[in-house]
Amino acid sequence: MTTFVPEPHLLDSPRGRDWAPAPVSAPRAVSADAVPATADVVIVGAGPAGLATASALWHLGVHDVVLLDRDGRPCGRFFERIDTLKQRVLRSPYEHHPGVEGYRDCELLDFARLNWSRLTPVERREIRMAQAGHRSVVPVDVFEAYCRHVATLHHVDEHTWRADVRDVRPTADAVTVHADGISVTAPYAVLCLGEERRTAPGDWWEGDSVPPGVSYWDEPVPQDAEHLTVIGAGLSAAHLIANALGDGKRVHWIVRAAEERYQCADVNASFFRAEGRARFDGTSWEDRLTLMGGQRRASVMFEFRPRMQAAEADGRLIVHRGRAVTGLLPERAGRVAVRLSDGERVVADHAVLALGTAVSSGDRLLPAGVAAARDGWPDLDEKTLAFRNAPRVFAVGAAAGMVLGPAARNIDGHRVATARVATAVAVGLQESSGRRGTDDRVMAGV
Repeated sequence: MTTFVPEPHLLDSPRGRDWAPAPVSAPRAVSADAVPATADVVIVGAGPAGLATASALWHLGVHDVVLLDRDGRPCGRFFERIDTLKQRVLRSPYEHHPGVEGYRDCELLDFARLNWSRLTPVERREIRMAQAGHRSVVPVDVFEAYCRHVATLHHVDEHTWRADVRDVRPTADAVTVHADGISVTAPYAVLCLGEERRTAPGDWWEGDSVPPGVSYWDEPVPQDAEHLTVIGAGLSAAHLIANALGDGKRVHWIVRAAEERYQCADVNASFFRAEGRARFDGTSWEDRLTLMGGQRRASVMFEFRPRMQAAEADGRLIVHRGRAVTGLLPERAGRVAVRLSDGERVVADHAVLALGTAVSSGDRLLPAGVAAARDGWPDLDEKTLAFRNAPRVFAVGAAAGMVLGPAARNIDGHRVATARVATAVAVGLQESSGRRGTDDRVMAGV
């Protein structure tokens, strides 16, 4: 069998280009006077899932929306993490983009073509590949400009405030969302919480603090670290390794599995289609867990493989396969040793933990027992993605994985989830206000 390996230069795209001007508001400060006390919907989190949700609600005539986000800008934290890793292209293809299912807004591929003069020859070729129905990679620069376009088109900037939400309190007829010094009450709330970095096991070191010489994947790597150890097998680990090799550093790569896993998408493409999501319908919880466990494994884009293989062949990259980490210990001169399960110690100037992410189920914000988290997954209504114990609160994003499958965490999965949630919210608001049949698209579903 012949395997096609995309060329590594596809990973390189310019960053920080001057795009067509789009008015983007600065992060709004949080004060009791600045944020409305009431709204029709409160969205917690303004990442790609929050942006998609707000855009869908706008199309359904729901404009009284408040988005509360730690960064205060639509997708701001998303791109901060990407830039920390110096990532230049996305894994998602052109057809996966923030937007609204069922409406013909200017989509990502349209937007890229409209900005043809700003693109490199390689980027233009990728667009032609997408138009022909083939897999293509999307530049981060294009994607960020498109997210600004979507936020402007649907007035999302105007409804976004910077706030660190502490508490979400549902009642029988409303939901109140609390942040420092503010509270917003609405008939409905949508949690677009995304995923947080997975922390190291508690027995890897003594005490609660991360030891000197160790950091996580979403933190800057010290420039003076000439010898790096990267722990993890996913795309974040690959970017860390590629950055270090590009800077002339030597790298140890610790992979718990017997070998690295290279593939185009982070989950099988079939799960992005209706028939793939249908594999979850009517199946047992145990079967869903098995599917999720098999599909959410760490993997790296194929484009990295030639560079990794070349670096390993010339000794700049040493890969430790099939061995687990049992501890991290400080060494002399600020160095750090990583202890492996076979007793080997890998010593470097700095160690970076790229251990993946964990789903935010909402249990930290909702009252005890409301999320009813099981194996880390919230208990959601299969049709509307509302929390069964709080039907006025919905989840969009990775938290919907046990309903929609592994694609729920991806951008295209957000669009599927948003279609269900926005429709349920719009219908509920119509019914509560006594309006009937004002928009057939709402009543029929997006």
